[in-house]
Amino acid sequence: MSSNWITRVESGADIPIVHEINSAAFTTTDEAHLVDALRDDPHWIPELSIVATDELGIVMGCALLTRCHIGETPALCLGPCAVWPQHQRTGAGSAAIESALLRARNRGEKYVVVLGHPSYYPRFGFGRASVHGIRLSIDVPDDALMAMSLDGSPLPGGQVRYAAPFGI
Repeated sequence: MSSNWITRVESGADIPIVHEINSAAFTTTDEAHLVDALRDDPHWIPELSIVATDELGIVMGCALLTRCHIGETPALCLGPCAVWPQHQRTGAGSAAIESALLRARNRGEKYVVVLGHPSYYPRFGFGRASVHGIRLSIDVPDDALMAMSLDGSPLPGGQVRYAAPFGI
C-alpha cells in the first residue's frame, strides 16, 4: 500500500464504499450509519467530506466535517473517520483528516471540535476542550472532547450543539 495518499472530496460513487468502510470499522450499527444520516441533515457540508485513495483510486479512508455550534458560535465537528480495518495504521485516515482540516481552514472556518480517542487527535492540533470552557450536554471523559482553532484565534466557550444525527 502507498504511503502517498490521494485525498479528494467524496463523490456520489464513493457513498456505497464509504458505507462499507464505516460498517467494517465501527463496532455498532449506529456508528456505521451515522455518516449516512448526516448526509440527509441540513448541517452536512459535502465539500468537507474527504476520502483518501490509493493510486488505483480505491477508497481506503474517509473523514468528514459538519456544522455544529459552540454556544452561539458556528464551528465544525470532525465526525466519523474510518479506514478499512486491513489498511489501518497506513496513514489513510490521517491524510483524510488533514485534508478536511485544510479545506475548512481555506474556507475561512475558525473552530473544530471532536469527540474521540485522546491519544489520536492531538497530533492534528486538538486539545482538551474543557480548558476553554467547552462542554457537552452528556458526560464524557474530560480528555475525549477536544477542540482547536484553525486560525489561531481564541476558542469560544459554551456547550457544543451537534447536528441532530449525532444524538447529542
